[in-house]
Amino acid sequence: MPVCKNKRLEQIPKLPGVYIMRDGIGNIIYIGKAKSLKDRLSSYFNADINSKSAAIITAMRKIDYILCTSERESLIVERQLINKIKPYFNSMWKDDKSYPYIKFSVSEDFPRLTFTRKKIADGSLYFGPYPQLSYIKKLVRWLIKFFKIRPCKLNFTQCELPEEKKVKSCIYYHTGMCYAPCMDKITKEEYKNKIKDVALFLNGKFKKLEDEWQTRMFNLSNNMRYEEAKEVRDRLYAIENMSERVMINEITQDEINKSVQRADSINELKKVLGLKNSPAVIEGFDNSNIQGTNAVASMVRFHNGIADKKNYRRFKIKTVEGADDFATMREVVFRRYSSLIRKNEKLPDLILIDGGKGQLRAAVSALEELQINVPIISLAKKNEEIFFPTKDKALVLSKHSEALKLLQSVRDESHRFALNYHRHLRKREFFR
Repeated sequence: MPVCKNKRLEQIPKLPGVYIMRDGIGNIIYIGKAKSLKDRLSSYFNADINSKSAAIITAMRKIDYILCTSERESLIVERQLINKIKPYFNSMWKDDKSYPYIKFSVSEDFPRLTFTRKKIADGSLYFGPYPQLSYIKKLVRWLIKFFKIRPCKLNFTQCELPEEKKVKSCIYYHTGMCYAPCMDKITKEEYKNKIKDVALFLNGKFKKLEDEWQTRMFNLSNNMRYEEAKEVRDRLYAIENMSERVMINEITQDEINKSVQRADSINELKKVLGLKNSPAVIEGFDNSNIQGTNAVASMVRFHNGIADKKNYRRFKIKTVEGADDFATMREVVFRRYSSLIRKNEKLPDLILIDGGKGQLRAAVSALEELQINVPIISLAKKNEEIFFPTKDKALVLSKHSEALKLLQSVRDESHRFALNYHRHLRKREFFR
């Protein structure tokens, strides 16, 4: 979540343009126009809680912008992009759906943070509405942990505490993640004083928070209350680190169009393959050998439709004698994912094998041995048929399909990478 000061804002010109806001995985979430990009973007970092800006900054992690020659041109570009991309934050302000709010129950003796779709006059503070609940849930979980707000749903007051047997085994109490008002470990005045900054945080008053926390930290330190001073210092570090999470870059409209095309291909691929999750990370495998010599294999990785070359891998075949394409495929798939499991690293969203049913079966047997459940398909070059592990019939997409084009890009890149490695080894062997 961004804060009010960001050094990258200083580099933005005071010129007309269109800004494109993205979430943490690169999805475009909002598009807007501005007479002065610098002034408009700066306003997001000091947004009032009642403005739509407050909802947007919760999810925003990156800002791209396009310079325009006039305010009129920026309006035209903005409309074109919104009509083509349809970001959900732009859509939100045009419909009448009931979106969730964050509720801060300050009228309780020991306030909580919860979600609600109704804003009522009950003495609580409401923040929002927000169209994407997943982002807000992450924020609320972080705030509860950060401020040690009680996460339980128990209704109690300082005068009427819950029965001890109901709360004495609470993990939040035993791990120090909550001030434990249910165990009479803190008064309601002390509790509210410790979490009062939540409202400032959710209102986006980051500069005021920083100033208050700086003063509080020094006062606590001067009074030799070092543990409390350290807690405030950690909060300051967290605020400062958040400001570095918002990247701001100038881009061209052509780059935006390519980005949209990549997003379309990923969304289409998810649909045609029947995947639960978007295949943001795809890993593709291919083998290369000539007459069984210098057998090698490659793995390439694509992230959001873009080749992620720093995560490419090359394999010298260790366990296979001669030209056995199926056994080779099984070896490299097993080696790749046994390595990820051992290092506790994230698995891809989709695995693509270059070949037909035989290569696919070999790869699947490796995954089964490792007890990995990752979507896997193969793409046979002759007729561009897509094979599935559990289906007899292949899927053939239109040659104009964006999903097919993405799969072809991954397949062709894995083939190129494997072939280049094979040529390199043969050349090195020739000059020995």
